[in-house]
Amino acid sequence: MSARALPFLTAGVVALVIAGCSGGVTGSAAPAPSSTATPPTSAAPASASATTQQPATTPRSTPAKPAGAVERYEAYLHAVGEEDVTTACEIAAPAAKKAEDEGFGPCEKTLPISFAMFSAGQRKALLSATVDRGRVTESATRVDIPAKAVQAGVKFTSSDLGDAVLELRGGKWYITD
Repeated sequence: MSARALPFLTAGVVALVIAGCSGGVTGSAAPAPSSTATPPTSAAPASASATTQQPATTPRSTPAKPAGAVERYEAYLHAVGEEDVTTACEIAAPAAKKAEDEGFGPCEKTLPISFAMFSAGQRKALLSATVDRGRVTESATRVDIPAKAVQAGVKFTSSDLGDAVLELRGGKWYITD
């Protein structure tokens, strides 16, 4: 790992630490089971297609697709641009934990240092950054996003942004490296 990529890794690790210290995952409320316990009781529609399409067409695994990982990484980039420590640390919790185990401080303290390593122009560009999915390597549980896949108002390289690895854990995508 290059010395230039270290700040980004530190930011990721810090983010992971914050998420780990938060005592739980925010926004993970499960849908009420009562919504599936009340099947439609209307006997008027005689159409077979109306009864077979009800519950089967509502997949709940949307975040578990590789595309969900790209969207989650974009949210991370936007959080870095906004200097939103809480969001960035939550998304990068596993990487932040790794960095903390290697001697870096907790995410909420080290991530702001990483923010300062980006110029104001770079942070502004991250606010609307997107990822070119054609440059992403995907599997069912792992997504590799090289820095060259990040599309923003300024060009980012591996040495100033770093390549990212996201893994599916507990139904959510996290930056792990």
